[in-house]
Amino acid sequence: MPVLDRLLQETDLTAEEMGRLRKAYELALAEIGVKDRDDPLAETIAKGIVEAGQTNLEDPAEISRLALDRLKL
Repeated sequence: MPVLDRLLQETDLTAEEMGRLRKAYELALAEIGVKDRDDPLAETIAKGIVEAGQTNLEDPAEISRLALDRLKL
């Protein structure tokens, strides 16, 4: 199971919110050039996306940027 999906199962997010975080995750991975979802960096980003998703941001691009900024990537 993909790391982000595993993390999302541990939340009370709606399907819409999860979709937004999946999009943010894909944007973040593309931004820094991670293609291998088994890369340890992909898990770090997934955790950052879930954390950033707990804000009031709704735009996947903004969530992605916030996560990358917080991770200093």
